[in-house]
Amino acid sequence: MKRVFFALAAAILIAAGAAVALYGISQNGNEKTVVAAGDCRPALDAAEAIDPLVKGEVAAFIPATRQENLSALSFTDQVGQTRTLADFSGQLKLVNLWATWCVPCREEMPALDRLEGTHGNENFAVVPINIDRSDIDRPRTFLEEIGVDNLPLYTDRTMKIFNDMKAKGLAVGLPVTALVDGNGCLIGHMNGPAEWDSGDAGALIEAALKETSPTTLEAPSEEPPPAS
Repeated sequence: MKRVFFALAAAILIAAGAAVALYGISQNGNEKTVVAAGDCRPALDAAEAIDPLVKGEVAAFIPATRQENLSALSFTDQVGQTRTLADFSGQLKLVNLWATWCVPCREEMPALDRLEGTHGNENFAVVPINIDRSDIDRPRTFLEEIGVDNLPLYTDRTMKIFNDMKAKGLAVGLPVTALVDGNGCLIGHMNGPAEWDSGDAGALIEAALKETSPTTLEAPSEEPPPAS
């Protein structure tokens, strides 16, 4: 009988541990709700909320209609280290794939640089990834020539990130841009260039930030609690 009891207790503990691994706690006001790890439904809610702002310079933006986690997409940073979108956890990300041989990419890069300059912070980042298969000096020289001040040089000389996005139905040609929430979930994407520092794009980004930023808990009262 004891053996059965201990086996049952062990099963309960294992199940509890698995639940902790599988689920995260998100806070809404002063209440906590359990959200499954990898659950991209909040990104779909954000996509629906910003849909009315898809117009003008960002009229080609396509809000997500299915759950798609892009956290595993990988590339190389400026010092040669492998990075993934998961490294930007907690930040809303505008992921842009570009190449020096792509004329529209070259034309929109200054706008992306200005967007990062005005909106980039701990909550938002432009993540431009160059997919030239040539030497890294070519994209670096291009960015220096056009005076990019705010954007890092991320690269993928294998073009795997483009092919991975193409396999998901997100990439047709260049440039391709994806708006990704802090959990790595797709909010929407666009094929083709855009004026990313325009009012239309800024409104879209600001709305997405509002929809995806964690709710701030009410600040505690400065008055000391009553003596018990």
